[in-house]
Amino acid sequence: MAWELKMRFVLLIMMFVDCILGRVVKELQVPCFFIFGDSLVDSGNNNKLVTLAKSNFLPYGIDTHTGPTGRFTNGRTTADVTAELLGFNKYIPPFATASGEDILLGVNYASAGSGIRKESGRILGDRISLDRQLKNHQTTIANIVKILGNNETATKHLNKCLYYVGMGSNDYINNYFMPQFYPTSHEYTPEEYATVLIQQYSQQIKTLYNYGARKVAISGLGPIGCSPYEIALRATNGACVYEINQAVELYNKNLISLVDELNNNLNDAKFIYLNIYDRSKKLIEDPSSFGFKVSNQACCGLDIKHAPVLCIPTLIPCANRNEFVFWDGFHVTDKANLMSATRSYRAQTPTDTYPFDIQHLIQL
Repeated sequence: MAWELKMRFVLLIMMFVDCILGRVVKELQVPCFFIFGDSLVDSGNNNKLVTLAKSNFLPYGIDTHTGPTGRFTNGRTTADVTAELLGFNKYIPPFATASGEDILLGVNYASAGSGIRKESGRILGDRISLDRQLKNHQTTIANIVKILGNNETATKHLNKCLYYVGMGSNDYINNYFMPQFYPTSHEYTPEEYATVLIQQYSQQIKTLYNYGARKVAISGLGPIGCSPYEIALRATNGACVYEINQAVELYNKNLISLVDELNNNLNDAKFIYLNIYDRSKKLIEDPSSFGFKVSNQACCGLDIKHAPVLCIPTLIPCANRNEFVFWDGFHVTDKANLMSATRSYRAQTPTDTYPFDIQHLIQL
């Protein structure tokens, strides 16, 4: 009963925050916000790529005034909500369309289907891997130097920004757990694979540090074995796919250790871990405590072998979207993104973030 009352209070706070975000122009808490990731935060970088991983059509974006933009949800991503919480009065533009002095406020480099490893997501078509996203950031930095006049001023500006990095899902669902297309599951045990992923990720994050990042929020992976697609495709009793979630837990454990290592070795920067896994698992297991009704089905999704994947233009989504955790076979709804991003920004439990939340990170 105490837990249920606490979560109802959290939901009321979320509703209040959502209302305030829409009505008040807040002072910026950071001068800029840079986003690296996959489809969970992609805002349109895949729109002109030759790929199956696109969402620039209805019913994606059905609950926004702008309509479909390339976001894989009915409304906002967690990056969008975070931008609102940080005081931005418009969303961070995708690298594909960012131009002029708008880049001083930040750029979103995320690309659906992308991963830590270059080959991850290859079966879907073109995508912008994390290595390529970092190269795109180099281009942005060069343009910021031109706008601000010199390297020193640009570096000071970049040091004050918030950086979000969320990668790894496609290294599992569109790599390791597709043995018919990728060799990694034959080459590595789950423990070994988590280790090699984090080793590569470590170098990529250190590259970002070398480019001036000093306040970095690194997202852990969610329980992707609980997505409607994976449950329909692999589960035998409607439960989450244990094998996938176990592998994800190994990855997240190593990622927490990486955050500790980065904080110990790079003393002029701060890194935090966003614990998406635990909060999402609780939401999926007990949706009613969080104001949802359905957590094992997608609101919208084309069935392939009875497994919901992505929406397509001819599909009509569910009408009661605020009752669904999942929008399509992999991605969650605007309401679920609001809950997750709010708890990353301002932790509601001691396990939401580590060692502290985004609100405290940006104050350092």
